[in-house]
Amino acid sequence: MSSEIYLLYLAAVAVFFATPPDTSQLLIISNAMKHGLRRSLWVIAGDLSANVIQMTAAAFGLAAVIATSSQAFGLIKWFGVAYLVWIGLRLVLSNKGQGAAQAAHSTHPARLFRMGFVTSMTNPYAVVFFAALFPQFIDPTAAILPQLLILGATYLVVDGITLVAWGWAGDRVAARLGRTSFALINRVSGGLMIGAAILLGLRDVAPPR
Repeated sequence: MSSEIYLLYLAAVAVFFATPPDTSQLLIISNAMKHGLRRSLWVIAGDLSANVIQMTAAAFGLAAVIATSSQAFGLIKWFGVAYLVWIGLRLVLSNKGQGAAQAAHSTHPARLFRMGFVTSMTNPYAVVFFAALFPQFIDPTAAILPQLLILGATYLVVDGITLVAWGWAGDRVAARLGRTSFALINRVSGGLMIGAAILLGLRDVAPPR
């Protein structure tokens, strides 16, 4: 892969993320507002871990299986929608004075990691996206695996920086509102999660042709 092709890929990925927040980014904003940026890093870790699996699946051709099975495609997507709605409603309907044990459970690293991982993994479009993106920048005359590793690592770095930036913004907003405004923070955070579910649900159920 030449330096010119790599820079073109880097620009393409940067443009891809220079958009209004998507499902994963809304999830990060929501968690950063509720738990702070440091805690939301576990959500980011879960999201990026799912991306690694999706990239691997795309590299091994599983994208073709997903793209030809409307039923599997739809089931994966709607599971993710239901999961986000459930989390969002719990926040919106939660009581202001939650106990210390419940608060500790809601911010447990494993729970936050799982939230980011499940949300990202239930987006079946990601595998198809990687399968469509990477071949555009691969030199077939050179070793394929090193190129895939470079493309994948670059995507993860740009994605991670973007998610941290959105999380920082959410953390700053919550700091301005005041961390003690539990009811308002819960409603805003829950609303963002439900918004993320709506974004995922509004996408076409049928896989790309």
